[in-house]
Amino acid sequence: MTISDMAIAARGVTLTLGSAGAPTTILKGIDLSVPAGTSVALLGASGSGKSSLMAVLSGLERATAGEVRVAGLDFTGLDEDALARARRGRIGIVLQAFHLLPSMTAHENVAVPMELAGMADAWPRAAAELEAVGLGHRLTHLPAQLSGGEQQRVAIARALGPRPPLVFADEPTGNLDVTTGTAIMDLLFERRAATEATLVVITHDAALARRCDRTVELSDGRIVADSSPA
Repeated sequence: MTISDMAIAARGVTLTLGSAGAPTTILKGIDLSVPAGTSVALLGASGSGKSSLMAVLSGLERATAGEVRVAGLDFTGLDEDALARARRGRIGIVLQAFHLLPSMTAHENVAVPMELAGMADAWPRAAAELEAVGLGHRLTHLPAQLSGGEQQRVAIARALGPRPPLVFADEPTGNLDVTTGTAIMDLLFERRAATEATLVVITHDAALARRCDRTVELSDGRIVADSSPA
C-alpha cells in the first residue's frame, strides 16, 4: 500500500513531557501504519502509552520528534492552532467520560460543533445521527436526563456526524456496565461500518481488542506486539 492508502502513517514518534530538568519520555520511537477503512485496537495496561499515542495521532498533543501523517495531512511540525484546524472534519473522538455540555440538549451537543465547523445542514444531520443511534426520541433531553449509555450514544453521534474518515475511541465503555458497554461497542462498530471510517480503539480489554481487524499492543511507550485475529 502507498502512503495515500493509509489513514495513519507514523514514524519514529516520541513524546517527552515534563520540565527540561526532569523530562519523562512517554512514547519511545513508535512506528505505526493503519490502512484506511480498517479497525485497530491499541491495547495495553495503564501507563503503557496507548492514550498518549492516541493524543498524538489525533492532534491533541504534539509529538516531540518523529513524523505523523493522519487522514491525508502531515501533522509534523504543526502548532496547536493548526492541529485544531486539521482535526476539524477529519477526526472524530469518543472518550470515556462523554464530555457532553451539560446545558445543551442532545440535539445541540451534536449539532453545534458541526455548525461551528461551517456545516450548513448541521441541525437536520444531527437529528438524523441521533435517530441512527436510537435517540430520535431524546433530542430535547439534557445530559443529566440521559443514562450513561445514552450519553455515550450522543457522543458517538457527535463524533461521526461530520463523517470524519478517522475515529478514535478512548476506553469508550470505561464508565458503563458490561451489558451497556457491549451494546455501545456494537453500535460503534455498526456506525463505523455505515460511514466507512477508520476506527482506532484504545483499550486495556483484550476481548474488546479482538473485535478489531488488528491489535497493536503497547508497553512502556513501545509497540511490543502487532497481530490480527485468527
